[in-house]
Amino acid sequence: MEKRAIILAGGKGTRLRPYTTVLPKPLMPIGEYPILEVVIRQLVKAGFNRITLAVNHQAEIIKAYFAGTDLGVDIDYSLESEPLGTMGPLRLMQDLPENFLVMNGDVLTDLDFGAFYDRHVSENRIFSISAHRRQQVIDYGVLDRDDAGTLSGFREKPKSDYLVSMGVYMASRRCLELIPPRQLYGFDNLMTDLLDRGEKVAVREYEGYWLDIGRPDDYMTAIEEFDLKKEQFL
Repeated sequence: MEKRAIILAGGKGTRLRPYTTVLPKPLMPIGEYPILEVVIRQLVKAGFNRITLAVNHQAEIIKAYFAGTDLGVDIDYSLESEPLGTMGPLRLMQDLPENFLVMNGDVLTDLDFGAFYDRHVSENRIFSISAHRRQQVIDYGVLDRDDAGTLSGFREKPKSDYLVSMGVYMASRRCLELIPPRQLYGFDNLMTDLLDRGEKVAVREYEGYWLDIGRPDDYMTAIEEFDLKKEQFL
């Protein structure tokens, strides 16, 4: 049985400049491997036997890199001629199985991708989101006021907890009918459309390790922690 993963690897990595001036973001090194290779190795270990890389920006560099590697899995490519967002590229793929994993190519996590896949399939969901709890700190004293403009409360550097998407999803082919062909269409668009239709989207909170390396500070953290916890990821 085909167990397929789609990795979104077409972004320009603007938040990581100047690092991404030369290399595409998915090929930024984390220890001895690019982050994209780390992700692929994890997926192979989880039992995925076909991986499609959705590419656009600097696609030939990504293709050239993986042409010289043997990771024990079939890797193919879906090329966007123009940016299509996070979900738009799925409409370019005509042979997707009934259920498939979709994820960003710049995520460092120890999530059990196989268990995430299996639960989605067993529950026959249209879409499943892997989520992580993050804390946002406001670096200011926050003022509350009443309708008369009088101070009614004060909070020094308050903290708020949010459940955020990890950039790792399971999808059913049923959601493809919502994605317009060859148009910019993101995760936010799909979630809005699924909610409007009353679909039951699963949100799986994951309490393990997760880091999006899209910002320079997070990228440097990923380098340090991967070196210390390599066995945890591979």
